[in-house]
Amino acid sequence: MMQNLDNLTTEAVSLLMQMIATPSVSRDEAAVADKFEAWLKEMQLNPQRHGNNIWCVCPDYDASKPTLLLDAHLDTVKPVNGWETDPYQPILKDGVLYGLGSNDDGASVVSLLQAFCVLTKKVQSYNLVFSASSEEEVSGKNGFESALPLMPPITVALAGEPTGMHPAVAEKGLMVLDVTAYGKAGHAARNEGDNALYKVLDDIRWFRDYQFEKVSPTLGPVKTSVTMIQAGTQHNVIPDKCSFVVDVRSNDCYSNQEIYELICEHTTCEVKARSFRLNSSGISMEHPLVKKAVEMGRKPFGSPTLSNQALMPFPSMKMGPGDSARSHTANEYIKVEEIREAISKYVELLDGLQLV
Repeated sequence: MMQNLDNLTTEAVSLLMQMIATPSVSRDEAAVADKFEAWLKEMQLNPQRHGNNIWCVCPDYDASKPTLLLDAHLDTVKPVNGWETDPYQPILKDGVLYGLGSNDDGASVVSLLQAFCVLTKKVQSYNLVFSASSEEEVSGKNGFESALPLMPPITVALAGEPTGMHPAVAEKGLMVLDVTAYGKAGHAARNEGDNALYKVLDDIRWFRDYQFEKVSPTLGPVKTSVTMIQAGTQHNVIPDKCSFVVDVRSNDCYSNQEIYELICEHTTCEVKARSFRLNSSGISMEHPLVKKAVEMGRKPFGSPTLSNQALMPFPSMKMGPGDSARSHTANEYIKVEEIREAISKYVELLDGLQLV
């Protein structure tokens, strides 16, 4: 099936260069989605679209078969400082492609697309759906989450993200908390007021020191970090309100709701969660997808970074070309050989896979 790997790689790199040249910052992906939809139509893949999310269903779809989703995202973060070249000008030099979104997540998009095209030319024991989603970098509600109900029922997913083509079998979730204490204003020169800033100190210390009992074998402990604090209006006024923000990275031993309830039991301030929707995710080491990856010499690990897996109410595994350390950095790049390997490994992993 892979006799034309060189051609598939060349096509993938060409497509990725065109994607890089089309700015696609989260919530502003319409231009790249338009181009991507047009490309899929040229390839006669019958794309479907909702907002800036695009997906294709295998031509021989059979509702009696399980369905495997291949998902990667079209959007990027905004360019950071330090780029030595135009981040939207793709540069291919010595087998390395530079440009914003090359590593995160364009290489996965084009590699999964090529694998989808190869795999659907042969009857598989499962259905395939390829998805190029939007708003992943901001976990936006108009992204993958909005398109999923319009897709066929999914049994398991492979999320394309830069992992060096090793399988992430678990992924930490995210919950952001706004914690607030209330006091009473007064003049700082007199013994007046009730200082709200002092009221948060014990809770901040608790977030710093508390260790959640359940530790995941793949993701480690739940991690809480106080990242922002705000209080006061001027130096001589006792603050009547103090708020701080907590970044919570959940493991697969707890739901975000469970962590929230435990936090409320141990703190005295008012605690509000912005959302419970980005839970930790994982897949059994006994799942056929994981077992096949291990047979191929790939090394399972737990990922600290968030992806569309948090929005997938079914088993999912994360695996893709590139290195997460290059994501969201200046002079982002992907190696052509990494794309070539990804196409080959995706096909090796999925061709003939038995999901049941």
